[in-house]
Amino acid sequence: MTSFAPDSLVLNRKLPLWYQVSQSLRASILGRTPEASLRLPTEEQLAQHYGVSVLTMRQALKELEEEGLISRHRRRGTFIEPGARRSAPRRLLGSIDAIVAQQSGERTTILGHGPAPVPGELAEYFPGADEVVMYRRLRCDGDSGEPTNWAENALCADVAARVDLADLERWPMTKVLRDVLGVRISRITDTVEARLADPPTAELLRVPLLSPILHYTGVTYDESGRVVDVARIRYRGDRFSFSVTVDAAD
Repeated sequence: MTSFAPDSLVLNRKLPLWYQVSQSLRASILGRTPEASLRLPTEEQLAQHYGVSVLTMRQALKELEEEGLISRHRRRGTFIEPGARRSAPRRLLGSIDAIVAQQSGERTTILGHGPAPVPGELAEYFPGADEVVMYRRLRCDGDSGEPTNWAENALCADVAARVDLADLERWPMTKVLRDVLGVRISRITDTVEARLADPPTAELLRVPLLSPILHYTGVTYDESGRVVDVARIRYRGDRFSFSVTVDAAD
């Protein structure tokens, strides 16, 4: 059985360290290979891996335990729950790893990809470009196989030329861009709005026509300020939620 190895993480000192670690570890858990061990490294080993204190690591693990992703047993260690699935709303605190975690742990099918004219509604993000490369993917619950969302990504041609479809079947686009292609992401702007399911969305998500869905748009910028990816994801309204925590100033 392959041992479990969490992904690496570059910490942002402007955000709570425990939160960033919990989101990164969560994405690693949900994106693990089927043969990977269910046993996590020790608190001390994880703390060393992420470059944080044991106290911070303990707080991150507590978050995952409360979500039901892991269980902790005295003297035995910490284990991934075999039937763990995403259910609780995500806390979005500006972390790229939160975006990755939000989209991890589901079975992905590539519906199609290839060059296409820049859609009129995305022209502002790709000034001067005639074409982008479009990727269409359907995500389903890993246990039931029930569709949860479908995604459409528009990528710059030079970035898309380096994308391996096998990576997209395993990981979210954000993770592929950052961790596989080495794109230095400076920021992602997110917009979530309520819409009604159009015919393609209703068919793919197996919901009635004009039923409520959540439409997510994520615009990813590299360190030069260029837009490298625009993601448009249609979520079933009964399978997705998110929360934002706003702390009052002292």
